[in-house]
Amino acid sequence: MKTEKIVIGAGGKYPLNGLLTLPDDLSRPVPAVVFVHGSGSSNMDEKVKKLTPFKDLAEGLARHGIASVRYDKRSFAHPLKLLRDKSRPMTVKEETIEDAVRATELLRQDARVDGENIFIVGHSMGGMLAPRIDAEGGHYRGLVLLAGTPRKLEEVMLGQTAAIAAELPAFLRPLLKKQAAKLEKTFAGMYELTDAEAQKRKVAGGTTVYYFKEMGERPVERYLLGSDKPLLILQGEKDIQVRPDVDFAAYQALLKDRPNVTFRLYEGLNHAFVPAVCGKISKVMKEFSKEQHIGENVIGDIANWIRENCR
Repeated sequence: MKTEKIVIGAGGKYPLNGLLTLPDDLSRPVPAVVFVHGSGSSNMDEKVKKLTPFKDLAEGLARHGIASVRYDKRSFAHPLKLLRDKSRPMTVKEETIEDAVRATELLRQDARVDGENIFIVGHSMGGMLAPRIDAEGGHYRGLVLLAGTPRKLEEVMLGQTAAIAAELPAFLRPLLKKQAAKLEKTFAGMYELTDAEAQKRKVAGGTTVYYFKEMGERPVERYLLGSDKPLLILQGEKDIQVRPDVDFAAYQALLKDRPNVTFRLYEGLNHAFVPAVCGKISKVMKEFSKEQHIGENVIGDIANWIRENCR
C-alpha cells in the first residue's frame, strides 16, 4: 500500500488537501472508491475524537487491491470562506457534491485506476447524498451507503433531539424540549417558503433553512428509485444516530424488489462501524472517545461486493 498527496479543486476557490491510497499491485488498473463525509466539518480521515473511519477503510481496501480518494471536507478546510461566500447560498451542492465529483474526475484521469469501476462510499449524510452525487456527475459503477437514511435531514435531526431529551435527567428535559420546539418552529412550513425567504431563516451558526429545503426538495428516495445501479447498504445494529429499526428498515422497504441491493447489519457496531461503547445518544461523544478501528468483517464485505460488481 502507498499513499500520495493530492489536491481536490486545485487552482479553484476551495482547494482541498487529500490522499490517494493505492494497493501494492498496480500491474493493471484497479477499482477505486471516493469517500463522502457525514454531516458537519471533518478532515480527510473523517476523524471524530479517537476514530478515523475513512483512514481505516482506505487502508483496509488497499489491502484488498482497491484504491481510494479521501480529502478534507470543504466546511472543514474553508469554513468561514464558505459561509461568507455571497455568490450563492450554501447547500449540500457547495459543501459536498461538487468536491465528490471533482475527486471522481481525478480518479478517472489516473491511468492506474480502472475508470469503469469507480464506486462511491458515503457515510451517514454522505450515504444520503451518494445517490444524488451519482446522478449529478459521479456516474459510479455502484454505491455503498454506510449508516445513511432515506428520510429527510430535518426529520432525522428532530428525532435525534427527542431521543436525547428522553435520556436526560428529568430536571434537564424541559430545556431540551424547549430547544426541540424552537427547532420544529424553524422547520415548520419551510417547503412553502420561497428560496429567498428560506435563506433568511437561520437554523444554527451560518446555516439557513434553505440548506434543508434544497436538500429536502431532492429526496433520497427519488434518486434511489430512479437508478438501477448496484447498492450495498450497511449499518451497525447499535447505531444510535440513525436507527436500524427506522432507517435501515426504511431502505429495506423501499428497495425490497431490487435484486441488486445487498443489506448488511452488523451486530454490536455503532454509527462509525466499531463496537458500541455506551449506547446512548446523549453521550455520543463518549461513543467515539475510545480508540477503535473498523474490522475486517466490514472492510472485507465492502471489498468483496466491489469485486463482485466490477465490469
